[in-house]
Amino acid sequence: MSPSPKTPRSDTTESAAPQAKAKAAQGKTTINDIARLSGVSKKTVSRVINGSELVHPETRDKVQALMEEMGYTPDPQARGLAFRHAFLIGLVFDNPTAQYIVNMQYGALDALRDSGFELVVHPCDSKQSDYIEGIKRFVQRQKLYGVILIPRVSEDQALADALQELEVRYVRIASVPLDEPTRMVLTHDRRAGGEVAEYLESLGHRQFGLITGPKRYRSSIERGGGFIEGLSRRGIKLSEDCIYEGGYTFESGVTGAEALLRQSPRPSAIFACNDEMAAGVYKAALRMGLSIPGDLSVVGYDDSPLASQLWPPLTTIHLPVRDLGRQATGLLLAKDWPRSKESPAAFTVSPHLVVRDSTQPPHSSAAA
Repeated sequence: MSPSPKTPRSDTTESAAPQAKAKAAQGKTTINDIARLSGVSKKTVSRVINGSELVHPETRDKVQALMEEMGYTPDPQARGLAFRHAFLIGLVFDNPTAQYIVNMQYGALDALRDSGFELVVHPCDSKQSDYIEGIKRFVQRQKLYGVILIPRVSEDQALADALQELEVRYVRIASVPLDEPTRMVLTHDRRAGGEVAEYLESLGHRQFGLITGPKRYRSSIERGGGFIEGLSRRGIKLSEDCIYEGGYTFESGVTGAEALLRQSPRPSAIFACNDEMAAGVYKAALRMGLSIPGDLSVVGYDDSPLASQLWPPLTTIHLPVRDLGRQATGLLLAKDWPRSKESPAAFTVSPHLVVRDSTQPPHSSAAA
């Protein structure tokens, strides 16, 4: 009696196809379905997804054609099966300005489009003693390919050291060089602060107020320091009484402006180190019956959407936050990362002043 013929594998594939296609119609096709229908292992499918050269061209073509037919799109975790990492970029932040974070995410997503990578975010509180451990757990749990650090966490060397120990890529966005050039995107905040000082002095202002961010933020130090130095270059010394430490929040802008505007002589111009605090200055001026810019000129920093929504529109420093996110992400995805220490700084942005209607020359009495 002759043995019964074996059922060809293609018959098995064909019998499973209707069920798999039904799942595809519901958007439920899995990597296991692709492996079964292709007649290959799950690991082989994973290698095809990740572009491995270990797969025979005919097999690769068959798997790719089937994935296209079934409408299968692997998620980042599935793509990482053949690697130690997932195809995820992390954005770590401790920043009170919501619009800054939103614009940063838009920039990162611009750079990730069509790359196969996805973005995950991790807010933290850098004032907590265990926040670095929390970030390390986040990196390890998500198997991150790379991490973007924005102020203030980008200024923490202990965090950078921890990420190096984990052997994960990272890029730090900061106002001054803090690391190897290939790990930095620079914003030159001090230079921008000086530009504000020179502009206001050129209008004829002689009495100034400064509302900084928290002292633990390097951006606050650089923006405020640049403003003070810019005035000094023009022969004006800003006393400590004319400086108020805010919190990069609207409420701290109100409180700071009220404190400065109660002084005698009161300032004819106030520089707030972000737009939210500048909006607080507007509220304080309104409460005290002062007009902007007639009685008080105001300058902010960031050029967020809020700057053009205020009335009168706010003169401010334009910081291209979306570009920062795009450039930091592009640096992480660079194939030659990290390059040699001798490489020049590859990424930098140059903030610049945008003059609107919140500034004008002071009244003659104020100038005197």
